[in-house]
Amino acid sequence: MKINQSSLPRSTRIAHRGFTLIELMIAVLIALFLIGGLLTLVSGMKRASVSQGGQSQLQDNERLAASLITGVIQSAGYFYDPTVNTAATALPVVAPFTFAGQSIFGVGAWVDAPPGNSITVRYLTKGNDNIINCTGNTSAVPASFVNTFRVDAATGDLICVLNGGAPVHLATGIQNLQIYYGVQTDPAATTHSVDAYLDAAAVTAGTYWANVISVKIRLTFVNPLANQPSQPATIVFERVIDAMNKAGVST
Repeated sequence: MKINQSSLPRSTRIAHRGFTLIELMIAVLIALFLIGGLLTLVSGMKRASVSQGGQSQLQDNERLAASLITGVIQSAGYFYDPTVNTAATALPVVAPFTFAGQSIFGVGAWVDAPPGNSITVRYLTKGNDNIINCTGNTSAVPASFVNTFRVDAATGDLICVLNGGAPVHLATGIQNLQIYYGVQTDPAATTHSVDAYLDAAAVTAGTYWANVISVKIRLTFVNPLANQPSQPATIVFERVIDAMNKAGVST
């Protein structure tokens, strides 16, 4: 039986009519607006996550590099049983060390192009005495640790070479390593205090390796947020580290 639409209630006729083209276009526009807002929110959250991840990675690399370099340099020249051993017998002449008892040696000038300088530090461990090497490990038995730090130009990693072995990659995102050595150049002084900061080339030229009291390191990191506005391309980390039993006033 055919139904006469005009005889139906008005609300029923509207329900049967459906949506007009204008109503559909408005609905689509609202949906696109909501989707655009959602995509903007997701994109912002992703950028924030990437930024936080980059900052965390940078801080981890700074912390690891500083911790290992500091621990090694502070142990320079350490040897156990001083009633039996002396610096000369514990640390004999072995390349690159040119005199007995020498515990620190470096290569390069402060103005060298990246990846910059290298530093080699040696000392002894008695075993189980919490003396770490440049890999962050200790030894359960007496051992000699010869530690070299440098930056790998190809990978941008901080490299540790222990006792002439294979390079160990420690931290990433490093562009340059610069090193100054705090030395007491006055042979008559008895204060054990720094009167000059020199790079390795100048220390070698002045034969001051026996007078190194502290080491100033500067690590230049690649900024993971450099693509964002007002962010520098690199971030510099500096620290001055006292060598064991070298700094301080002699009384």
